Amino acid sequence: MRIEENISLQPFNTFGIGETAAYFCEASTMEQVRLALAFAKEKGLEKLILGSGSNILFTRPFDGLILHINNKGIEVLSEDEEQVVVRVAAGENWHQLVMTSLKNGWYGMENLSLIPGSVGAAPIQNIGAYGVEVRQFVRAITYLDSETCQPEHILAEQCNFGYRDSIFKHELKGRAIIWAVEFTLHKNPAPKTEYGDIRKVLEDKGIGHPGPHDIAEAVIAIRRSKLPDPAEIGNAGSFFKNPVVVRNIFEQIKIQFPEVPSYPAGSDTVKIPAGWLIEKAGWKGRRFGSHGVHERQALVIVNYGGASGNDILRLSQDIQADILQKFGIQLQAEVNMV
Repeated sequence: MRIEENISLQPFNTFGIGETAAYFCEASTMEQVRLALAFAKEKGLEKLILGSGSNILFTRPFDGLILHINNKGIEVLSEDEEQVVVRVAAGENWHQLVMTSLKNGWYGMENLSLIPGSVGAAPIQNIGAYGVEVRQFVRAITYLDSETCQPEHILAEQCNFGYRDSIFKHELKGRAIIWAVEFTLHKNPAPKTEYGDIRKVLEDKGIGHPGPHDIAEAVIAIRRSKLPDPAEIGNAGSFFKNPVVVRNIFEQIKIQFPEVPSYPAGSDTVKIPAGWLIEKAGWKGRRFGSHGVHERQALVIVNYGGASGNDILRLSQDIQADILQKFGIQLQAEVNMV
């Protein structure tokens, strides 16, 4: 294990923010994690667990220890004619897991193709796209308790999964270092094409009976057409959560904007796309020198080069204030601020 000092974080976050970490350690074994935690405890340092940095905004130099989890491995735990249970290391790349699953005939997660990030971050955020969330496949999670330095095992039903939410953002925040995730995947395809964008891409290709590979290709094409590549333009994907509002608020908005899109989110609640609200308010494509709102997707704030984390943060706050003033809706950031 090697602990480095005064390390630039620019290569470790998809926004490309150039803040620094006082101490930085990459860990691929539990023993390395334990040693790093002991070092932080001895020096009284703040700790931050980092995966691929695809959902984080650094707004200041980090004076503590950043622990970068980089373990690898995909293991089949059980298998029958209908399903397979796999244990995946937290440091594996999420999209590569989806592609590996398709290659092996393990289905269900194809709608989650091309989502940036690591496997360990997926359940924390309960990532989702095009009508599918990762909680539908999580069976259990192994994590290292940062206080006791002992491994713990938690079942999916104990994770309190919600919309972009989980126990790891609340009771276990800052304590659980996710080490591996167990997924239950299916061998019999059940393609989900309810979302209009997927249907349209498939129809344009003349595919009437799509399989999982067709779904994955459609999702990848959609994401590439709408979302900027972090390797080219710094961003963290969707910056805000889609707000869920009570139906009477939605009906009031609909009076002024009859075209407002929505999705059922409960018996008396409705989910409104945050991107639509931001675009309707006139933010899409607006640039402020080094940063701005992406020209093809209003939900994405981008760093064109040289922006600070506080530049991005202030822009997000301006957008939130404007949406609250225009629609009476308080947008919540999906990106974690540090």
